Amino acid sequence: MMARIGILKAALLLGLLLANYDAIPTANTKLTHFDTLIVLGTPCTAEGKPSPEQRERVLEGVREFRAGVAAHMIVTGGAAHNEFYEADCMKRLAVEQGVPADDVIEEKLAKDTIQNIWFSKQIMDAHGWRSAEVVSSPSHLPRAALILEHYNGKDAFVWKTHAALWPKEYTSAQITARYAGEMKSCWRLTHRGFPKNRWLPGS
Repeated sequence: MMARIGILKAALLLGLLLANYDAIPTANTKLTHFDTLIVLGTPCTAEGKPSPEQRERVLEGVREFRAGVAAHMIVTGGAAHNEFYEADCMKRLAVEQGVPADDVIEEKLAKDTIQNIWFSKQIMDAHGWRSAEVVSSPSHLPRAALILEHYNGKDAFVWKTHAALWPKEYTSAQITARYAGEMKSCWRLTHRGFPKNRWLPGS
């Protein structure tokens, strides 16, 4: 009996987490073409190469660029987790894939997702861009969307999220773990809000 109750509680908790996660908006527009792509960073390898997840984010950005979704690409990420700037690794790969170097702008200050959006928005403002498609891993996008929702009023811009593929190297267990972690984070953020952060409007 106790085991059954435990299973039911676990199922209820999972259902609540999933419902909360799925309810997070994926866009604030129906546009299909944007001023720029924003490809969110994740760490390079210890050798300074694109990690599997970083690679897939960039390759998805390249596909969207080739499809004409946007004429520019911002690759965003500083040296947050090792000595290598994520944006450097990402731009090299994008250029290797045929994107003109002049169309790829590096944002090299950000240390986390909140800063990815903040500093990318500064680049957008400098160029007069008002819309962006934000590319990242599938599990990461709902949390990114919660951040994007803070850009209202004078900070507002048009945005849509777009999922990259999962790396073929990842197992089902690895992907599940990433979803589980992000679902928990999104639950906390939607119910408790973001801690005060100088890089997040209205926090």
